[in-house]
Parts: sequence; structure tokens; C-alpha cells
Amino acid sequence: MGSVRRVVIVAFDDAQILDVACPSGAMEIANSHGAAPPYAVELATVHGRTTRSSSGILLAGVRRLAEVSGRMDTMLVVGGAGTEAAAKDERLLTQVRRLAGRSRRVASVCTGTFVLAAAGLLDDRRVTTHWGYSELLAATFPAVTVDPAPLYIRDGNVFTSAGVISALDLTLALIEDDHGPTLAREVARELVTYLHRPADQAQISTFLAAPPPSNRVVLDLLGYIAAHLTEDLSPPALAARAGVTTRHLTRLFTAHLGSTPARTVRMARTEAAAHLVRSTALPLSAVARQCGFASAETLRTAFRHQYGLSGDKLRRMPDMPRPIVR
Repeated sequence: MGSVRRVVIVAFDDAQILDVACPSGAMEIANSHGAAPPYAVELATVHGRTTRSSSGILLAGVRRLAEVSGRMDTMLVVGGAGTEAAAKDERLLTQVRRLAGRSRRVASVCTGTFVLAAAGLLDDRRVTTHWGYSELLAATFPAVTVDPAPLYIRDGNVFTSAGVISALDLTLALIEDDHGPTLAREVARELVTYLHRPADQAQISTFLAAPPPSNRVVLDLLGYIAAHLTEDLSPPALAARAGVTTRHLTRLFTAHLGSTPARTVRMARTEAAAHLVRSTALPLSAVARQCGFASAETLRTAFRHQYGLSGDKLRRMPDMPRPIVR
């Protein structure tokens, strides 16, 4: 590896600005925490001029794709409202093919997968994209195997990710791949995010599959629970945080979620633990600690209750099981 890890982000008019900001921002933070070699991020477009994101914010400091030369560590193609036009731009596709041949790895965020597919870089590969566009991707490019469930997929040296903020999960995975889990955790901590979600975590979790609760107290507490699994999430602690009585909190959860606060917490912890078991080699005791369970045995009981399976069987399953409806 040279003195820097060169990353070229390929953009176009009406690209999603978060698809640019998440990777570049996380890599900047990795550099500030001692990434060695550090990342050197470049933004490039066909025309090489300041480009307009889909939000209307202009992106400057842009290079012309045809002028990008030499070896690269990573080429990353963004998505956004302009993807349809970008996937039909032969000038862009020609440069994407050229740069892919000069890159150690290739990646896309969200609908950027359409650009890689149009360039012929995804044939006979398993990929993902934003769940709302997965059927269109599969129909448009039948040689590509589309899996709409995971947050990101690695197939050889090609990484594809789901919608928008999954760009952060993808980038943290790249940082961990390059520099190890300690640096990835430091970056996640500075970004105030819950480490990085495993690749096979569903784009739509148990708590997003149904319409979100209309009650602000319940909605805020669901977000708090998901981000603080190892903290005190007992009904009295949650009630104190929300400024309501424990009895009233139970009424709110039952009315808006059909579940008690304690059962909701257990489901969130168990779902997070299941993803860790399936995406890492961590022993069950370590998974239990990271997800707020008192012991590995308590976690085993939760797995059996929620999925009807042991931790070992969960680890061997090819796909994430559905919770048992009780």
C-alpha cells in the first residue's frame, strides 16, 4: 500500500449529498484518529465542474473523471435522484469501467448500484440497493442477483449498499477492513452512532416494518432504546426519562405498539443480538454483554422465545429468521 489510501467518489448532477458526505466524513474522522495510511478522498464527475446535489447544495472541488489516473484503493459511486440519467450517460459509464480496472475495490451507495450494473460490473454478482428500487434493478439487469434485505453486501472486491445512511455502515465496514475494528469503533463513537450495523441487518427492522407510532413519547423512547441497549432500560428508568409514570408508560406502549415496555426492550435487544451472532464470531457471552443481557443463558432464553432457535442455529442460518408471532 502506498502513502495514502486513494478513494475516488464518482458523482453527478442531482446526486444525494449524504451519499458523498457519509463516506468522506467518516474517512476524514478515521484520518484524525491515526488511520495509517490515511485516506485521500477525491470527488469526480464527467464534466469536472461544481455539481448540484439533489438538495440544491453545490459540491465544489470536483475533478474531471477522464483526468483521474494512476492506481486507486477504492472507487465509490453515489446514488440519488440523478441516477437514472447517470446510468444512461455513456461518458460516465466508460470512465467508471476504466477506474474500476484501476481500483483495489469498487463500491456503490444506494441507487449508485444502477450505475455499476449499467457499466457491466455487477454481472453474476450478488448486490443490494435501496429496498424501494430492488425490483427495478433486478428487472433492468437480469444478470445481476439482487438481494433487497441487507444493509450492504460484499461480493469479491465489490461492495454495494442500501439507502442513504447505510453509506455510513458501509464506510465503517471499509474502515474496519482496512484498519481493524478498534479504529472503526473510534470513528463510530465520534459520529455518535451505535458502532456499525452488521451487513446482513435488515434494511427494515422489526420496529420499522409497521407504521411508526404517532405518540411522540413512544417514538422518542424507541429511538433511545435502540441506541442504548446496554443501559438501564427498565420501565421505571424509561418512564423517568419520558417524564411520565410507569403505569402511564405501560398504557402508552400497549396502545401504540401492542406491547409492554419490558417486552419491547427485550425484542430490541434480541434482534440486535441475533444480527451480531450471525455476522460475527463473537462468543454468546460477549454478544450478551454488548446487547444488554445479564448473561449468555438469558440471551439463549430470549432467542428461544423470539425465534424458537438456539444461538448456534441462528449463526448457521443463511437468512435472518422472522420473530415468532405470539
